[in-house]
Amino acid sequence: MKKLLLLILLGLFPLFAAPCVYAAVPAHPSFSAQDKKDLSRIADYLNGLKNISADFLQVDDAGGILHGEIAISRPGKMRVDYNPPDKDFIIADGSIVHIWDDSLKAQTNVDQGTSLAEFILRDPIKMSGDVTVTKIQHSPAKIEVTLVQTNDPDAGSLTLVFEDNPLKLRQWKVVDAEGRSTAVSLENMSEGAVFPATTFIFTPPNFEKNP
Repeated sequence: MKKLLLLILLGLFPLFAAPCVYAAVPAHPSFSAQDKKDLSRIADYLNGLKNISADFLQVDDAGGILHGEIAISRPGKMRVDYNPPDKDFIIADGSIVHIWDDSLKAQTNVDQGTSLAEFILRDPIKMSGDVTVTKIQHSPAKIEVTLVQTNDPDAGSLTLVFEDNPLKLRQWKVVDAEGRSTAVSLENMSEGAVFPATTFIFTPPNFEKNP
């Protein structure tokens, strides 16, 4: 369950199941000139992010908490390592998500696919097309932008939280179709990180088999 929740949050698992009949897109909110300027500024900022490393704190609405480290190399690549004693990890190599479950000593592969859930890994990132911005909220030194899938707005939402002046991605929140929410906060984020060539290559850990 924890890996599924984190996959959803980090954009590597289909968050929204496509129904047979798509719901209509809600009426587009009326954005001010400043809102539109901020959305353009946010898109430019996100597209300028290439290599990111950070510690993460994940909190779900049931009180579950996870810590770990995340590495992102846009477009499409990501690595998630849980803090010890947990030895599970997740690697997205641009086409496949590799999930290592250390308790089972087993690997699972998932197609990355395309959905709102992989929004942060896209290149280029756009605030239009298959996503619709439903809300932009300003508060002192913070901007929050909420998006839904254009073809299935009732399936869930993704909210990106930015520190402002200067812009910096601090958190993202997901609310699924059943109203369950989970948030991932980024701490000690480094932009322009340099990763070893093996960072996004899945290699099963060596382990001793029980006799």
